[in-house]
Amino acid sequence: MALFDFFNRKKKTEQPTQPEPARPEAQPITEAEAQPITEAEAQPQSEPQQEPEKVAEQVTEQVTEQEPEQVTEQVIEQEPIAPAPEQESQPEQEEPKKRGFFRSLFSREKKETLDRGLEKTKQGVFSKLTHAIAGKSTIDDDVLDNLEEVFVTSDVGVDTTLKIIDRIQKRVARDKYVGTSELNSLLCEEITQMLAENNNAGLDDFQVPEDKKPYVIMVVGVNGVGKTTTIGKLAYQFKKAGNRVVLGAADTYRAAADEQLEIWGQRVDVPVIKHKMGTDPASVAFDAVSSAKAQNADVVIIDTAGRLHNNVGLMRELTKIKDVMRKVLPDAPHEILLVLDGSTGQNAFEQAKQFVAATEVNALAVTKLDGTAKGGVVIGISDQFQIPVKYIGLGEGMEHLQIFRREEFVKSLFGL
Repeated sequence: MALFDFFNRKKKTEQPTQPEPARPEAQPITEAEAQPITEAEAQPQSEPQQEPEKVAEQVTEQVTEQEPEQVTEQVIEQEPIAPAPEQESQPEQEEPKKRGFFRSLFSREKKETLDRGLEKTKQGVFSKLTHAIAGKSTIDDDVLDNLEEVFVTSDVGVDTTLKIIDRIQKRVARDKYVGTSELNSLLCEEITQMLAENNNAGLDDFQVPEDKKPYVIMVVGVNGVGKTTTIGKLAYQFKKAGNRVVLGAADTYRAAADEQLEIWGQRVDVPVIKHKMGTDPASVAFDAVSSAKAQNADVVIIDTAGRLHNNVGLMRELTKIKDVMRKVLPDAPHEILLVLDGSTGQNAFEQAKQFVAATEVNALAVTKLDGTAKGGVVIGISDQFQIPVKYIGLGEGMEHLQIFRREEFVKSLFGL
């Protein structure tokens, strides 16, 4: 028993020595754990003296007073400022680029159509020019003589050819030395300038004057030049440009002429005013202009009978048609368009002379240039008659009727 008591006393004396060093360190932890968790988390350490009720009141005031003001300012003031400039400024910067791209693409397509339409003429002119300057390094008298032959045989016409040669001579004398390698550019510059001096101003694509509506176009020409087809293409182009168009079938002599024009009207989706075959053409023109005026149309195109330029009776009929239309519009017709077949070459000159003498032609259209090597006739006609060549036909498609632009035409002719 004494030994057992001895071991018990030894245990009692050894047990306090192990936990006692840890108990003084664990004492503060027990006191911190006694504090409420919500108060320790909600109240900042810098302000330990605030009571939980006051902290709750402050949190409530911050939510009810500050939060709505901040949200409202962000939604109303900041949001319109950021998106609005992107929606307004971005289209203004991109839209002109897109328009410029499509405009350049359309011009390129027109240039390709012009080049294809003048391909046969270019081949003939180039081959003749190559022969004219063979073995020459400068433009001398022999080259000028050969050039004269080139232009005359290309249906430019004698008078216009002499003007071109005179210009080239003066240019060579002024520049002292001009090589044959520069010949194409030199010819292009001088011919373009010559046409610019002959009242061939550039025209907008199928636009009509604002103060002349409906704008009345009376189309004249001999049979077979493509007159009715040109009218159909004109109607298409004018409508494509945003104009309201009316057609008048005043060719009442040729069988099925009104049916042919009506087919074009259906194809282009424009109204056609027509009467029975043999009806007075002047009455058809009167009704067409009256209808166009009533419909507030922009353009009315009057087809007339294909007539020989030496037929005095038919020529007088054109005067009657004009007089009747003036009962509706005092200044009608605004344009008398003479259609010429470019493939007939010098015969087109003769037709133009007779029509210009018989009626007041103030615009020309030269068709069928894609099927001939005589496209140089456009230069001669434009120069000689002081009447603008307004339209050129370069193929069968409706897009192949183009406004005549002297610079583009001459550049294409010389492959520039």
